Amino acid sequence: MYEELFQFPPGREGYYGEYGGAFIPEVLHETIRELTEAFDQCRADETFWEEYVTLMQHYSGRPTPVTYLENLSAKLGGAKIYVKREDLNHTGAHKANNVMGQGLMVKRMGKSRVIAETGAGQHGVATATMAARMGFDCTIYMGAEDVARQRPNVFWMEQLGAEVISVEDGTKTLKDAINATLRDWTASMGTSHYVMGTVCGPHPFPRMVMYFQSIIGREARAQLLQQTGRLPNRVYACVGGGSNASGVFAGFLDDPEVELVGVEAGGYGLDTDQHATRMAQLKGSVGVAQGYKTRFWQNAEGQMRDTYSVAAGLDYIGVGPILAHLHDRGRIRAEAVTDEEVIAVMRQVMRHEGLIPALESAHGFVAALQEAPDMSPDDIILINQSGRGDKDIFTIADALGDDRWQDFLRQKVASFEETS
Repeated sequence: MYEELFQFPPGREGYYGEYGGAFIPEVLHETIRELTEAFDQCRADETFWEEYVTLMQHYSGRPTPVTYLENLSAKLGGAKIYVKREDLNHTGAHKANNVMGQGLMVKRMGKSRVIAETGAGQHGVATATMAARMGFDCTIYMGAEDVARQRPNVFWMEQLGAEVISVEDGTKTLKDAINATLRDWTASMGTSHYVMGTVCGPHPFPRMVMYFQSIIGREARAQLLQQTGRLPNRVYACVGGGSNASGVFAGFLDDPEVELVGVEAGGYGLDTDQHATRMAQLKGSVGVAQGYKTRFWQNAEGQMRDTYSVAAGLDYIGVGPILAHLHDRGRIRAEAVTDEEVIAVMRQVMRHEGLIPALESAHGFVAALQEAPDMSPDDIILINQSGRGDKDIFTIADALGDDRWQDFLRQKVASFEETS
C-alpha cells in the first residue's frame, strides 16, 4: 500500500482518491513542475536515499530509539507500551527529517534561499538549522498568535540566522503563515524554495514530505521486530497536517494486522467550535484551499472556521490528503482528545516515565493510554513521540497553574531578546 501512494493513474497525478491535486496560480506552474522533476530524480537515484540517511545519522543522531514504558505498562495493565523517540532527533522533533531531505534537494536544484511556515516553531527551528548548515538564506513566517506562545523557538530561529516574520492576518496562526509563505514564493521562486513543513499543500509536497518522514516508520518497524520479535497491534500518532503520523504509519501500511490511529486536537470538546478536528466524527468537509483538496474545518459555505488547540502544531484547518484518503479507505482510525485530557496525561507521563512530550505528541499518548488497559497483556502498542515539550514550557506552566514559573520564564525570555 505504501508504494501504491506513489503511483498515479493517467491524468490523476497528485491525487489520493478524491484528495490532493495542485490548485495553484499559473505563475507557480513552472516552479512546481521543476520541483516535481527534481523529487522524481532524487527518488530514482539510489545514492540519494543513502546520502540522506548518512546525513541524518551523522548530523541528527538517527536512528532514534524505541523506548519501552515499563512503569506505565505495569500501572495501567493491558498492552505493553512502546514509544518512538523523535524528541531525541536534532532540534527536538521529527521536523528535521523532512527539512534536511529537502535541503539536499535544494542544493541539487541550485537555489540559494529557503522559506517556510511554522506553527509550533519546531519546523521553523529545523529549517533555520538546515539553512545554517547548508549555507542558505532563510525566512520563516509565523502567525502572531504562535509567536506569542512559542517565544523560545522564535529566539532560536533568529539566533540561527533566520528572519522571522510575524503574520498579523486572519487568525494569526498556521494557515495564515502558509498563505504568507505562498505569497513570498510567488514573488521569489527563481531563487527560493518553499520548505513545506507538513504533508499538505499542492502536489508534490504531500508525497515528498511523507517520503522523508518515512524514515521514522522504517526504523520503528525494524526496531520493534528486533526488540520484541513481532509487530505492534496499534500505532498512535498525533495529527495536525499529519507529517509525523504519515512518517510513522509509512512503516506499517503494508501490514494490515497493525491498526493505525491518528489523534486530532479536540480542544475544548467536539460539542464546541473550539477544536481542530477534521477526520474524527467527520467534523471536516471536503474543500479546496492552500493549493490542495482535502477535509477542512469549514462551514457550509466553504469558509474556513477558526481552529483551536492548546498545541500550536495541531491548530490547522486541513489534514494531509494522503491521510484523508487512508481514513476513507478504513486504513486509519481517527480519534480526538481534549486539552484537559492532554495536560493530565502529560503530567502522568512525566511523573511515571520521566518523558516530557510536546503538547502535540501528548495527544497520541492520551488515546494510547486510554485504550491500552482494555487490550491483552500480549498486545503491543507504539506511540510516536514526535517532539519534546521544551517549547511548550509557558503553555504547560499556565495549564498547570504555576504562575511563579510563568513569570520567571517570561522575564528570562524578555532578557534574552533585549540582549540578542
